[in-house]
Amino acid sequence: MTGARATVFLHVGAPKTGTSFVQDLLFHNRDALAEQGILYPADRFDAHFLAALDLMDLDWGGLEKEAVGAWDRLAAQVRGWDGTVIISHEILARASRAQVRRALDSFGEAEVHVVLSARDLVRQIPAEWQENVKHRRAIGYGDFLERVTDPARAGRLASWFWGVQEIPDILHRWGSTLPVDRVHVVTVPKPGAPRDLLWERFAGLFGIDPLEVERGETRANPSLGVPESALLRRVNERVNGGVLPNHRYRELVRELLAHRSLSTRTGSGRLALPPEARAWAVDLSEAWIKALDSRGYDVVGTLDDLRPDADAAPFVDPDQPDEHQVADAAVQAVVTLLQEAARLRDVEDALNAELAQTRHERDEAWAAAGRRRVYRAKQRLVRFAQGNAAGRAALGVYRRVRGRSSRSA
Repeated sequence: MTGARATVFLHVGAPKTGTSFVQDLLFHNRDALAEQGILYPADRFDAHFLAALDLMDLDWGGLEKEAVGAWDRLAAQVRGWDGTVIISHEILARASRAQVRRALDSFGEAEVHVVLSARDLVRQIPAEWQENVKHRRAIGYGDFLERVTDPARAGRLASWFWGVQEIPDILHRWGSTLPVDRVHVVTVPKPGAPRDLLWERFAGLFGIDPLEVERGETRANPSLGVPESALLRRVNERVNGGVLPNHRYRELVRELLAHRSLSTRTGSGRLALPPEARAWAVDLSEAWIKALDSRGYDVVGTLDDLRPDADAAPFVDPDQPDEHQVADAAVQAVVTLLQEAARLRDVEDALNAELAQTRHERDEAWAAAGRRRVYRAKQRLVRFAQGNAAGRAALGVYRRVRGRSSRSA
C-alpha cells in the first residue's frame, strides 16, 4: 500500500500490566488482523522489543546488536500502511523526550495514539521487585523498597522503576504534543474481575472484535509467592558470576523453574507491601488519580482501578521467609530439574541411536561401493588380459589355480 496514512496505536507500557499476554495475542493473530486492515508489524515475537532497544539505544545482554536499524524498519512499515497499526512494548515507557520525538516523527503523516496500561501501585511495586529477581538480580526486598521510596537513594534501579511506572510522567513525556483524546489509559481490572476484561478493553480501543481472535497458547508472566521468590533470589546469588550464561538462565531458571514450576504452587503467601510503604503508595496513587482526571485523557476502564483496595493483604517478608516453605519449594525445583534432565537424556539417547544407525548405513554404503569398485576393476583386468596372448595364458593359469569357471573370474 502506498500513499498511506495510518492510524497508529503505540502501546508504551507499563510493565506488569498484561503486556506479554496482549502482545502474544496480537502476534499470533497478525495474519487474520491484516486481512481486517490492522497491522501488527512483527516477523518474530520480539520484533517490537528490538525496535524499542534500537530507538532507546539500550544495552541488553548483546541483543542490541540484533536491534540495529529495527526501529526505522518498523516505522517504514507504518508509513506504508493505510489502516490501523499497533506497536507494543513496555520498555518504551522509559523513553526520553528526545526519543519520543524521534518515534513520533518517524511515522510521517500517521495519526498517532499513545496507549498506557496501568495498574495500582500497591500491586506494581512488589511485582517489579519480583521481575528484577526473575532477571537474575539478587537484591533483597527491603533494599529494593528503600531504593524506590527514598529519593536520597535514587540510583539506576530506582531510575528505571520510576521511568516505567510513574504514570503521569510517562503520559506527559509521550502525550504532551498530542491531543488529549489521542492519549489513552487502559486500566488493569481489580482482582476478581472477569478474566477477559483486560483484553476486551484493549480490543475495543484497537477496533478488534475480541471474539474473532484465536486465543491459543500465549506467553504468561505469572507471579510467585513469597517462599518461591526467596528461593529464586538465593539461586541468583549462586548462579551469578558466570555459572550460567544469560540465554541458559532465561531457559532454565526464569522459564522452567519460575514460570512453569514455582508459579504453579498454591498456598504460599503473596507478595505485599509492609504497612508504612503501603500507606505511602496509597497516598501517591490518590495524587496520580487526581492528576490523570484533571488532564482529560481517554480512560478505557475506570481510574478507580488505580486505587488500591482498602483491605490490605497480610505482609510476609520475603527477606525472612518460612524456611520450611522455602525448602519445600526447593524440593519441587529439584524434581523439576530432574524431570528436565531425564527428558533431555531421552532426547540425547534417541539422537545417539539415530547417529549410530546413520553411521551403520554409511559404513554399509561404503562397503557396498567398495565391492562394486573391486568387481569393476576385475572386469577391466579380464578384458585387458583377453586382448593379448600373454594375458590369456596368465588368465588361464589363474582360473586353474582358483578352480573356478570363466564366468566367476
